[in-house]
Amino acid sequence: MSRIGKRPISLPAKVTVAIDGQQVTVKGPKGELSRVIPSEVEIIQEGDTLIVARRNESRAARQRHGLSRTLVANMVEGVSQGFQRRLEIQGIGYRAQVQGRSLNLTVGYSHPVQITPPDGIQVAVENNTNVVVSGIDKEIVGNIAAQIRAVRPPEPYKGKGIRFSGEVVRRKAGKAGKK
Repeated sequence: MSRIGKRPISLPAKVTVAIDGQQVTVKGPKGELSRVIPSEVEIIQEGDTLIVARRNESRAARQRHGLSRTLVANMVEGVSQGFQRRLEIQGIGYRAQVQGRSLNLTVGYSHPVQITPPDGIQVAVENNTNVVVSGIDKEIVGNIAAQIRAVRPPEPYKGKGIRFSGEVVRRKAGKAGKK
């Protein structure tokens, strides 16, 4: 049995859940999220907790049990607290700035790179080199942060580029270190 799928999901005070067949809608102080869960699992609401259970013991149901529980738990956490990803920009002359809703990155190309996040996602810049992506949907926040990182991933020789906060970049010795 899935150890993750067994754990109940506790609902914070201001979060409400509406279950309509396989459609799960979670409303909270930060917004509303909705998702269709796989038909092999069902969600049962008991007071202020949610329990994700399998309908049968098929392989597909076992595969989707923990996934469905995690997706619903992320929805509950997103509408109550929200998610954020931090990125750091390293390199001489590399910087970021927000213009309107879009993010302008100057990272060594002949032109600035512009990224416009979808609705519900906020991008903020601190000290020209720290980018904070925040929103209520964990999947979209992670995807936008990955798109920003993909503009100039950190290179292994000098470490220049855009990296996630706390990411460790394995460094290589250059030509001089080859003996």
